[in-house]
Amino acid sequence: MYVADSRASTSAASAEGAVRPRAGRRRAAVAPTVLALGAVSLITDVSSEMVTAVLPLYLVTGLGLSPLGFGLLDGIYNGFSALVRLIGGHLADRGGGRHKWVAGFGYALSAACKPLLLLAHTLTPIGLILAADRTGKGLRTAPRDALISLSSTPETRGRAFGVHRAMDTAGALFGPLVAFLILRATVDGYDAVFTVSFCVAVVGVLVLVLFVPNGARTTATRPETETAARKPSGDTAPRPTLRAALALLARPDLRRVTLCALLLGLATVSDSFVYLLLQRRLGVPDRWFALLPLGTAAAFLLLAVPLGRLADRVGRWRVFLAGHGALLLAYALLLTSWHGAALPYAVLLLHGCFYAATDGVLMAVASESVPEELRSSGLALVQTGQALARFVCSLGFGAAWTAWGDRTALTASTVALALCALFALTLRRPTPSAPSEGLA
Repeated sequence: MYVADSRASTSAASAEGAVRPRAGRRRAAVAPTVLALGAVSLITDVSSEMVTAVLPLYLVTGLGLSPLGFGLLDGIYNGFSALVRLIGGHLADRGGGRHKWVAGFGYALSAACKPLLLLAHTLTPIGLILAADRTGKGLRTAPRDALISLSSTPETRGRAFGVHRAMDTAGALFGPLVAFLILRATVDGYDAVFTVSFCVAVVGVLVLVLFVPNGARTTATRPETETAARKPSGDTAPRPTLRAALALLARPDLRRVTLCALLLGLATVSDSFVYLLLQRRLGVPDRWFALLPLGTAAAFLLLAVPLGRLADRVGRWRVFLAGHGALLLAYALLLTSWHGAALPYAVLLLHGCFYAATDGVLMAVASESVPEELRSSGLALVQTGQALARFVCSLGFGAAWTAWGDRTALTASTVALALCALFALTLRRPTPSAPSEGLA
């Protein structure tokens, strides 16, 4: 009777995504691989967020693009990586430990695109450069997250992703600030931003090459709780083929996670549009626009680790959905008639809370459903669905803004996000026939 009760309790905890450390076990510190990758992401994000912070204003004000044209480029910037994430994940798994080098190629490709922005001044070449930049991001994201997952234990995986995302976001915090200072100090501000961004990106690639370990499996021992995920059919581990990666969607738990990420991504307005909406509501001068992402980044930085640890304790799916609740509140504030001085702080705080509760937590959720041999490919499946959905959302939001105005477009996105969140809430618990397949 005691054994049965214990199993029932364990299944309930697993269903909510909470991973409890065994009694008497000391919680492991964050692995050195996670810290090294965090440093790479910090430096790289300084580079990429310098560009991201000025790109909306550069395209809409400087080059005179319409909201629809900007929506197309923003969709490319945020969603094009979806087309190559599976390739990056597959190459990393197939190589038997090439996670670092596949990720490194992605970082190097993105760095090489930064100076090319100096030469592009029309829609087509800018679109091609942004597509190449996002190809690099798509190649590196899944192998990087697989390295974080494989170097962490299930009990600390949420915290590990939280630490990495916090370091990553520190770069996102400094990037817009550096761009702002450059714009104020130089005559040809945009050209200077793109040049400095390239130099910083090169430093990030060097740190990856010099300090990130080669092997993917950097944890000496794996707990028994992951045995089933690593070897789902007896003692035979799945071969890292593209067919095996796609076959992961046959797993009910991973399929539910991927479906929810896709649906919620369809209603998630891109960051750039959120900042443009804030600027229009408050009449923010152009020279201060680059500082708006700082609010989101600061909130993300402060909350990433606490919310990652909370997800490990109370359930990752709960925290993930709560993050979308914060985003709904941010949209609601943008739709109100309130023009108080606290409006931008409230919206950006909620926006950062959304990322802190969802970005790394989603990867921690998906990691529990994927065997080690296909970890990059499995995470890439989830990331691909989410990125494609956000690409479609950017196009749709830009078109709706052009046709009906920003307020109507945001109202439609808010309603859609609320409906998708309610649907995701119904998938929180596993089916009765498979209690061990809950959303971890």
